[in-house]
Amino acid sequence: MFRQDRTNPSTAVSNWRGRHDTPKAWPSSAVSTWLNGGLFGAGGGPGGIPAVYSAGGYAPSRTTRIDKLLFSDDSISTIVATLSVGADSAAGAANSGIAAYFAGGNGDHGAVVDKIAFADDSRTTLSTGLSTGTQGLGGAANSGVAAYFGGGGSYPYLTFIDKFLFADDSRTTLSAVLSVARFGIAGAANSGTAAYFGGGEGASSGAGVVVDKIAFSDDSRTTLGTGLSAGGKFPAAVANSGVAVYFGGGYGGPFTNTINKFAASDDSRTTLAAVLSAASAFGAGAANSGTAGYFIIGSDGWSSTTAVDKLAFADDSRTTLGTGLPTATSHPAAAANSETLW
Repeated sequence: MFRQDRTNPSTAVSNWRGRHDTPKAWPSSAVSTWLNGGLFGAGGGPGGIPAVYSAGGYAPSRTTRIDKLLFSDDSISTIVATLSVGADSAAGAANSGIAAYFAGGNGDHGAVVDKIAFADDSRTTLSTGLSTGTQGLGGAANSGVAAYFGGGGSYPYLTFIDKFLFADDSRTTLSAVLSVARFGIAGAANSGTAAYFGGGEGASSGAGVVVDKIAFSDDSRTTLGTGLSAGGKFPAAVANSGVAVYFGGGYGGPFTNTINKFAASDDSRTTLAAVLSAASAFGAGAANSGTAGYFIIGSDGWSSTTAVDKLAFADDSRTTLGTGLPTATSHPAAAANSETLW
């Protein structure tokens, strides 16, 4: 059974939010808000529509575009809202049922954090951005609590980790840092337990295989004894919260199509028989936790692509969506409104 108290804690059981209670449990203070788009608007209601949001990247130049992939039928469309500034190599994380956060990226977007409200797909920009402007960073979220963004920088490589509380979008910078300064990393989270930041490029030759783990209980960092089997920069990551975190692709000399799976129970790593549809990097990942992970392929070799792969968590099989992104895109960021984490 899914534990709401792990991801949306409260001192009162009456405050837990169940998905079957959503229309009743999260009413606006005014019924008129429901009738004027709050319940039936672009986002589909107080919790929005479960979907992956892919933002920014090169398509073919730096873009502000945000695409939305519905979990119900895997259809993809472009929403009206855009990033505040064109960005590539940004990072995404989500407070499921509430909002996605897209942070950093190349160009003028370096320290900006944009917030996409799932209720109506509108965009606001946080008054406080990242503590350090950066690109190639990783993002992960403890849904209901906070988003974590860290690393990146290209040169110099960075180790910082910023934490944004969902309660008020305030930012703190953790005393814990990544074990190795690196950019081009990917992040994903076992919500309620820990964030995982893996891959990248750093000053040391082994930086590309490192996987760091941030415990949500005390924001401490440990480094997994077993890293990625095929190291490299700009892999993509997805999580089946409570079960496993997956890292796929990356560029470490050759491009790779390998998918590594880290079990949430003991952080042990296996390499899936299934592989991405192309040896690739510079993509992004997000998941419908409990059902499937989505890997936006990014670059197949050095050419941008529209391809999106779907990894079924039931048997770790991979399929490729019949319709991908509307425009070939590399270096996007992704975050998901996963209904099982509301």
